[in-house]
Amino acid sequence: MVKITSSIQINDEEIELNFIRSPGPGGQNVNKVSSAVQLRFNVQSSASIPQDVKQRLIKLAGKRLSTEGVLIIEARQYRSQERNRQAAMERLEKLIQQACQPPKPRHKTRPSRAAILRRLETKRKRGEIKRMRRDGGIGG
Repeated sequence: MVKITSSIQINDEEIELNFIRSPGPGGQNVNKVSSAVQLRFNVQSSASIPQDVKQRLIKLAGKRLSTEGVLIIEARQYRSQERNRQAAMERLEKLIQQACQPPKPRHKTRPSRAAILRRLETKRKRGEIKRMRRDGGIGG
């Protein structure tokens, strides 16, 4: 059982871990040991996560989400399999915690009267410059 927040806990059966060979440093070990971790978590069919959190998680996941709704997280920065597994789990927890926070509501704002007048004044000046060019200006 993975505890994300006080109200959200994910069963270990919902998380699938695959160990794959990792590219990069590792010497002779790199060709023998599968130290990289590929974590798969099916967001769509998960019963542990509320629907609103699922929607935000799908948005946050971006390219890490497959067409079937499976979140794929790869961790390969460490040489040990256990450290990579922990890193992948931490990233999953962090992503779900981010999705738990509802977005701040947007408040409509309007430009101040002074800002509107400044904008109109600069437009008027710019138009005047262009009109001067068109008419031949002062020296003609």
